[in-house]
Amino acid sequence: VVVDYESGNLRSVSRALETCGVSPLVSGDPADLRDADAVVLPGVGAGPAAMSALNQRGLSGPLREFAESGRPFFGICLGLQLLLDWTDEEPGAPCLGIVPGSVRRLPDRENGTALKIPHMGWNSVALTDDHPALHGIDPGSYFYFVHSFYAEPTRPEGVLGTTEYGLHFCSVYAKDNVVATQFHPEKSGPVGLRIYHNFVAMAARGARAS
Repeated sequence: VVVDYESGNLRSVSRALETCGVSPLVSGDPADLRDADAVVLPGVGAGPAAMSALNQRGLSGPLREFAESGRPFFGICLGLQLLLDWTDEEPGAPCLGIVPGSVRRLPDRENGTALKIPHMGWNSVALTDDHPALHGIDPGSYFYFVHSFYAEPTRPEGVLGTTEYGLHFCSVYAKDNVVATQFHPEKSGPVGLRIYHNFVAMAARGARAS
C-alpha cells in the first residue's frame, strides 16, 4: 500500500514500485493497512500539514500499529521525518513517534558561507552499516534530495546513512522492518530503484513467511 494523504508524489513512487514487478494499491483508507504486506509512506511539503492530514484521515494510529507489526515499512523524504516524535517546522507539531527524535531546520550557513535552502540536487550518502534494504548499494552513492528540514534521531541505532549539507544529517534510517530515506529513491536513477527492489524483496519474504 502506498499511503495517500495528499502530501506525496504518489505517481512516481507507484511507477518505481511497478518497475519492481508489483502493483501497489494507492489508498488513504486505514482499513487497507491491516491486510497490507508492506507500506510506503511518501511525503513532500510541510510536516505539520502532513500530520494534520494523517490525523484527519485516521491514518496515524494504523501507521504506528503497522510499523510495530514487523511488516516492511518505507518512509520517503517527509515520510522519514514524520516517523519521529516532533517537527520544529512552523508552527511545530507532534509526529508519529515511531522513531525517537525531532525534526530540525537545515542551517543556512556553513563556516560563514551561505547555503541554499532547500537542499536540492544530488548528494552522496555515507553508509555506515548493512541492512536488507541497502543490499548492493555502494557506500558514497549519490541520491537526489529536496528538503529544508532533517531528521535527528535521539539514538544512533538505525542511522545507517548520513549526508553533509551544513552539517551531517541522517539520510538513511533502517532498523528491523522500518526503512526510511531523506532522499527520493524514485528520482535517483538505478541506484534508487535498487532500494525499491530490495524493499519489495523484504515484503515478499515476509509474505512467504506468513
